[in-house]
Amino acid sequence: MKPRVSVVIPAYNEGEEIVDVLERIFDAVSLSCEVLVVYDTPDDATVPWLEKFAAAETRLRPTLNTYGRGPALAIRFGIDRAEAEVVVVTMADGSDDPQQIDQLARLVERGVVVAAASRYARGGQQVGGPMLKGYLSRLAGVSLYHLARVGTRDSTNSFKAYRTSFVHEVGIESDAGFEIGIELVAKARRSRQPVAEVPTIWLDRAFGPSNFKLWAWLPRYLRWYRFAFGRRLSPEEIRARSVVDR
Repeated sequence: MKPRVSVVIPAYNEGEEIVDVLERIFDAVSLSCEVLVVYDTPDDATVPWLEKFAAAETRLRPTLNTYGRGPALAIRFGIDRAEAEVVVVTMADGSDDPQQIDQLARLVERGVVVAAASRYARGGQQVGGPMLKGYLSRLAGVSLYHLARVGTRDSTNSFKAYRTSFVHEVGIESDAGFEIGIELVAKARRSRQPVAEVPTIWLDRAFGPSNFKLWAWLPRYLRWYRFAFGRRLSPEEIRARSVVDR
């Protein structure tokens, strides 16, 4: 039976901590689902725990990424392997609220192409995390919301739901970091497709160091920030323009 939502989680050496995250997700999601935890190498420390968990939970799909290393390619690989009409991207560190997966997925089913969990909407909050990273993220998100009318105040948050067919139409160019979130929001705006948001409370990871590389990935975020402004483009024009603008 085809699932209603595919949950894609990029993972890198999460180890045993992934078990708690998966338990919370399967406990929270009421829609029929599959969960793809995507890792880059067979010797990733997450793999043994995924295999053990999958032996008892058939909805879990441990997935080896063959597109290349890094979170962007892992997310792309997971979306390309998703079976549902809606895909939700969430993190392996437990920072996102799994109880909102159903809510985000249902917004896409109602007609939006991107549903964002927003830390900066009324009722949202970010707890912890580097101060500079949070400031830049809020600045980018709120300014895009008001100036480019992208439909969400939190374009940079990775915790989003997408209509799978929309992603396939406009494509994904991101190949590093977690820039896919802002890329697909920008492409939805340029194609004049609807975007919605729900407030979320984001909690900084409780274990291990973050893999977010602010200064290395900032130019990539700025590229998609600029791309959000401009006239309406067809999916074909978006694919061509985004490649030219690299």
